[in-house]
Amino acid sequence: NRYIFVLIDDFSGYMWTILLKDKGEAFQKFKRFKTMVEAEAGEKISKFRTDRGGEFVSLEFNAYCEESGIKSHLTAPYTPQQNG
Repeated sequence: NRYIFVLIDDFSGYMWTILLKDKGEAFQKFKRFKTMVEAEAGEKISKFRTDRGGEFVSLEFNAYCEESGIKSHLTAPYTPQQNG
């Protein structure tokens, strides 16, 4: 594994880490994460803030977020502190 995909819930502060072999796995891992978290919490993910990495700005990822009712927010360029 070469990458760590970190997801943080702003409300609870809870953090999940997902290991990735390559960045191309991020979309599928996010879909699985969404299914798991929504089932456990009984709530839908409504917002998702990411940097401007290609894995988060693809047409496929954006279409999935739109279909799922997730508002995607991108951080300003070169501001990793906005990631949480």
